[in-house]
Amino acid sequence: MASIPTPSHFLASTSAAFRQGEPAWDLALLFPMQGTWSQEEYLDLTDDINLLIEYTFGRIEVLPMPTIEHQLIVRFLMDVLRAFVEPRKLGIVLFAPTRVYVEPDKYREPDIVFNFTEHHAKSGKRYYQSADLVMEVVSDDAEGRKRDLEKKSLDYAQGGIPEYWIVDPQEKQITVLALEGQTYAAHGVFRDGQEATSKLLPGFTVNVSAVFQAAAV
Repeated sequence: MASIPTPSHFLASTSAAFRQGEPAWDLALLFPMQGTWSQEEYLDLTDDINLLIEYTFGRIEVLPMPTIEHQLIVRFLMDVLRAFVEPRKLGIVLFAPTRVYVEPDKYREPDIVFNFTEHHAKSGKRYYQSADLVMEVVSDDAEGRKRDLEKKSLDYAQGGIPEYWIVDPQEKQITVLALEGQTYAAHGVFRDGQEATSKLLPGFTVNVSAVFQAAAV
């Protein structure tokens, strides 16, 4: 089997190998192979570039750029959550990309992250050790839906995150999952005209219709 060329080999033969418009495949050789990334290499990478990149068991996953609709919904939810927790001095609300450690060799970057003040204070500067509440706005592609609806439900439960909000623009509904033991149970599935409620934050509600109308601005 032929050996994999080194980056220095490519640099020495750039003029022969260059083709206009081709991806810079040789740059990939500057990074670890999939399955061999260390947590420190992942953290260093995401320190340096402004992309949504998640880490799972030695592999990195570059997430698609969010749509305007997605970002408008995230902004609305963050504004509502901040308006509830900040006057009450309950904790800190952040948005992606914020790295959250969910289990050994796995980091996620939720769209919105809330931590009570004491938990925020215990985390370092690079990433949260966990979270108290996370929200994800579901992507409209099949892979993204599977990731948000299935994979992240398992990951966030494994990470001991007490509450997970799944905000689904396609179905126009918000599912609030509350941790019971090591798995999630549905606190509620809220649709158009209803108020989504939190189990973790009594009194916190979100008007479902207003969430999805925010994307039409």
